Amino acid sequence: MTSDRARPTVRDSVADEISNWVAEMPGTVDPLIEAARQRIGRISRLFERVLVSVAERHDLTVGDWEALSALRRSGSPYQLTPKAMTDILGVTSGTMSVRIERLTRAGLVEPMSSTDLRSRPVRLTDKGREQWGNATADRTVREEELIRGALSTRELGELNILLAALLHRFEDEFGPAPRHDTLRPRDPAS
Repeated sequence: MTSDRARPTVRDSVADEISNWVAEMPGTVDPLIEAARQRIGRISRLFERVLVSVAERHDLTVGDWEALSALRRSGSPYQLTPKAMTDILGVTSGTMSVRIERLTRAGLVEPMSSTDLRSRPVRLTDKGREQWGNATADRTVREEELIRGALSTRELGELNILLAALLHRFEDEFGPAPRHDTLRPRDPAS
């Protein structure tokens, strides 16, 4: 963990590139905004690498893990219809069907009884809760190692305040951000 003392200037891949961008596009790009945008995007993509590596260690895909997460967050009895899961995750019904089939074969979810097979809920099994819990605990530990290895508690608090203000501004403009990496157009009626 870093200390709360003054932080020396850190050179990252964006810092190394930004002067070239400004030289190539003078007056076109605000270097502070471009640097912030680039850093936020790159960190987001690197968080995805954390998810992929942890998911693989737990014999999951990131999509399967997201489906298990949706079920786990639904509260007891941890069941949702495929349509509800499709809406939560922002995927097609075909993608959701494939995920549910794969998770069922692995014993992580089980279909519930229903007269309408198209809306038959699936439920998280005990094995599914355990596998989700283990993967989520590993992800949490890995992210904490990375973040606490770079920022002090004070800096992390300040970062969260700044990111909250930025997210609030973007959500004011574009509506709530999707919880997952699917881009859906904003409903003009909302």
